[in-house]
Amino acid sequence: MPVIHIDSLDHPEVQCYSSLTEAQLRNRLEPEKGIFIAESPKVIRVALAAGYEPVSLLCEEKHISGDAADIIEMYPHLPVYTASRSLLASLTGYTLTRGVLTAMRRKPFCPTGDLLREASRVVVIDSVVDTTNIGAIFRSAAALGMDAVILTRSSCDPLNRRAVRVSMGTVFQVPWAWLDGPVSSLKDYGFKTVAMALTDKSISLDDPVLRTEPRLAIVMGTEGDGLASKTIEEADYTVRIPMAHGVDSLNVAAAAAVACWELRKR
Repeated sequence: MPVIHIDSLDHPEVQCYSSLTEAQLRNRLEPEKGIFIAESPKVIRVALAAGYEPVSLLCEEKHISGDAADIIEMYPHLPVYTASRSLLASLTGYTLTRGVLTAMRRKPFCPTGDLLREASRVVVIDSVVDTTNIGAIFRSAAALGMDAVILTRSSCDPLNRRAVRVSMGTVFQVPWAWLDGPVSSLKDYGFKTVAMALTDKSISLDDPVLRTEPRLAIVMGTEGDGLASKTIEEADYTVRIPMAHGVDSLNVAAAAAVACWELRKR
């Protein structure tokens, strides 16, 4: 086990943890060469179980024989960087990670068609850019039995460091893919699209007709403006969540959880 003690976060091999931007980590030109950061032993173990390859590990020395011991044992040649807690505390969010971070290689993107071939219930994330919401939607999709998550290119990267942390690793458990065409193109794969939006034509989320559909794509819009009018117009169904006390909307992550539960496979 190669253990490297560092006294500065300027060390070239740990810049991925300290100074590289999400775009630099993602490596847009060659995504298969990109990396992401997984935080906390629990999340790291979920990523490893899903087949992601670790590049290096960064932790306090006490975790080498503690919380990170089983991970290091699985990968005896993995470089392990260690530093004092005071130094690591200068990393954004380090105190929330239970002291262990791992840089991991991204996998090649999955073609959308391949992902949807056997799916019957998917969540579509359209232009949602808040990393906390992305992570929370993935967690709900995993817990409530969605087959996949589809994201428009205007949405946040699910392997963003905070999104991974908020999802508790479910971004590695639920298959996901980018959608390069309009949301309406999901109809080409046999899906009926459900636009979650409050309009004069919206039907209730508990309308029995929705449960009769064999394949549904539940479309969630951006935090501020919701779904674009064109997306709503082209949807097979426009659906609202019944609410009380004069409340007219929910946070997109909360709304996604409610919709996933009601429209889950029976």
